[in-house]
Amino acid sequence: MNDAPRSPVSLPDAAGDAGVPCGAVVWITGLSGAGKTTLAMALVAQLRDRGRAAVLLDGDVLREVFEHDLGYALDDRRRCGRRYARLGGMLAAQGLHVVVATISMFEDLRRWNRAQLPRYVEVYVRAPAAVRHLRGTRARPGGEDGGRLIVGEDVPFEEPEMPDLVLDNDGSVALDQVAARLWEHVRGNLALDRE
Repeated sequence: MNDAPRSPVSLPDAAGDAGVPCGAVVWITGLSGAGKTTLAMALVAQLRDRGRAAVLLDGDVLREVFEHDLGYALDDRRRCGRRYARLGGMLAAQGLHVVVATISMFEDLRRWNRAQLPRYVEVYVRAPAAVRHLRGTRARPGGEDGGRLIVGEDVPFEEPEMPDLVLDNDGSVALDQVAARLWEHVRGNLALDRE
């Protein structure tokens, strides 16, 4: 079975305008409690404040949207990653800037994103275990025995090999400064000032 996601559907005809400029996918990855969602919300706010059409796709929220049809076994986690990549690509093809906040534990899926998504920025948010636990890292149900598994502790997390930006969110720098660094990188990387 091929684990790589298929290419997102080509949407110029579906969008109704072949001239729609392609949006971007900003993929924010890191362990639970690292600050992915908080930084993603700040980035979406920055984009919207500057008149850009932007949407946040949060992994936890998407699981609810899809009615928890997938569990937390490795195969299900991989399917979730493929689903998020395809959805992000589809929305970006319609001109939206898509900010995805997800653990995204598989490097091969992030590699696929980099190869297949035209305007892709990968951001790795790191925080030490002690900080993540203070922030309320959530255990996830896993396995048929009902055990509780945490990615990065009980389940391996494949660190990104080639992120465009690494943000250390360990609490030593104010969160608004970390968010500002993220914004400056994304703005420059995607040449947003020239859109």
